[in-house]
Amino acid sequence: MAKGNTSDGRTRSSVQIFIVAGLCCFFYILGAWQRSGFGKGDSIALEITKSGAECGVIQNLSFDTHHGGDAGSIAESESQTMVFKPCNPRYTDYTPCQDQKRAMTFPRNDMIYRERHCPPEEEKLHCLIPAPKGYVTPFPWPKSRDFVPYANAPYKSLTVEKAIQNWIQYEGNVFRFPGGGTQFPQGADKYIDQLASVIPIKNGTVRTALDTGCGVASLGAYLWSRNVIAMSFAPRDSHEAQVQFALERGVPAVIGVLGTIKLPYPSRAFDMAHCSRCLIPWGANGGIYLMEVDRVLRPGGYWVLSGPPINWKANYRSWQRPREELEQEQRNIEETAKLLCWEKKYEKGEIAVWQKRVNAESCRSRQATLCNSDDPDDAWYKTMETCVTPYPEVNSPDEVAGGELKPFPARLHSVPPRISSGSVPGVSVEDYEEDNKTWRKHVNAYKKINKLLDTGRYRNIMDMNAGLGSFAAAIHSPKLWVMNVMPTIAEKNTLSVIFERGLIGIYHDWCEAFSTYPRTYDLIHANDVFSLYKDKCNAEDILLEMDRILRPEGAVIFRDEVDTLIKVKKIIGGMRWDTKMVDHEDGPLVPEKILVAVKQYWVADGNSTSIQ
Repeated sequence: MAKGNTSDGRTRSSVQIFIVAGLCCFFYILGAWQRSGFGKGDSIALEITKSGAECGVIQNLSFDTHHGGDAGSIAESESQTMVFKPCNPRYTDYTPCQDQKRAMTFPRNDMIYRERHCPPEEEKLHCLIPAPKGYVTPFPWPKSRDFVPYANAPYKSLTVEKAIQNWIQYEGNVFRFPGGGTQFPQGADKYIDQLASVIPIKNGTVRTALDTGCGVASLGAYLWSRNVIAMSFAPRDSHEAQVQFALERGVPAVIGVLGTIKLPYPSRAFDMAHCSRCLIPWGANGGIYLMEVDRVLRPGGYWVLSGPPINWKANYRSWQRPREELEQEQRNIEETAKLLCWEKKYEKGEIAVWQKRVNAESCRSRQATLCNSDDPDDAWYKTMETCVTPYPEVNSPDEVAGGELKPFPARLHSVPPRISSGSVPGVSVEDYEEDNKTWRKHVNAYKKINKLLDTGRYRNIMDMNAGLGSFAAAIHSPKLWVMNVMPTIAEKNTLSVIFERGLIGIYHDWCEAFSTYPRTYDLIHANDVFSLYKDKCNAEDILLEMDRILRPEGAVIFRDEVDTLIKVKKIIGGMRWDTKMVDHEDGPLVPEKILVAVKQYWVADGNSTSIQ
């Protein structure tokens, strides 16, 4: 009997082992199946695919504009029951974080009141910002550089205040921008020619520029033809709509100011920084503003200052300022530049040019206080400090700190130094090359969905979650530019890589409003934005902000997991957007989908047309 029990026990043990092994194999295969694209949100994906109405080829969704500058009267459509109602027409140009009324409650010293001050949750508007009556689609580039429809930004104050400075002129139903400026009355082109005699603008060495206090951004507008892309900024101040005019012209710009908070850009980002009578007190506060410019200026980059106090001896009377004051201001600038170890390359008339050294080897004797921050790219809402950002270490006296960049356009697709050196955690050269390959594939698919994508229909484009900038690189064209936004909560901060590619971008938290006027982007790309911000803030607020900054008849491309997009689409249903869900280019069983949308045309006082 004992022998038989032992035999039966061994048999049962063998069966149990077999069952356990079988279950392990089953769950392994199930896991592999889910990772392959099946299983993860699969039932939802299949359900949408079977319905046939929402996925596949887009039908009955028009991306064409129907409201150009030469359009006639706008027909009223039948009213629709909307979840989100239009805001009061007084909010036509509402910029939540630079609201004038709120700004005046903050201290005026050091431009604190001009910095970002976003409304608390209870003060946020939960309505749709209307376009002004008569709004039309802007002219295509390059005509938009010189002409802006008056109805889109109906403010004439600059035409009076800057009448003799060739900034802007009002002619009938359009504004004309002659290309002039306070410091370049003969035009931006001739001014740039003068800069190009000192700065290597022609050969692609200078690609990214920062224009502080940009006015209507004529410098950035004319640098475009030199293959230089400028990030222009100016505060929302008594001169109405400077940044709004810039974006209406199709020139990159944001509302911003040098006050007490660091600029929202990484270290070593720009090839050139520029100030033309930008009214920034460069010599004040221990040189803190020049130190911030030094942080964002790449080794070997250039800083241009034109206007006061340069050549003060010849101009103090016409500037109506005391010569002693101007002399001290220039002395402070020169001393700070020396502390930063910048080399003065040029001074003629009212223009001076300095160049930042390529590394710290030539600056060993300077008595500068070095910043002790572990991350010089950490800039979002961080207070500026009176200290100098250290150079990256080098191995030889001639080596460019941080790595030498190739001239543009070669640098667009070459491996950025920060990746090749391994200084971006979690991103290898192979990851970078694979990301480029993936986004070329995605953009090709987008062009099949929206055939107007590279025709010039969309000039101002935003990528809300830019990653390595591969979307912008894949869509790159002289007809358009991309604002690459790096969410402050992103797992990897790769905005510095984007700048090394010769692209521009900015840090931002999408739980807050963006620093721009309404209706300033033609196309918005939102890749995994709503998955990223899940449980971080309200998706409704993000979508209403997208609606605020998107032009009427502008388009949005969402890419995300299908269950996330279904929730997004439900909110959009009350926003006067037309939408269609589209399959991933690899087929209907991939749980990642594409939701495309077109914002309907409607203006203040109730005129609207649904795009069919």
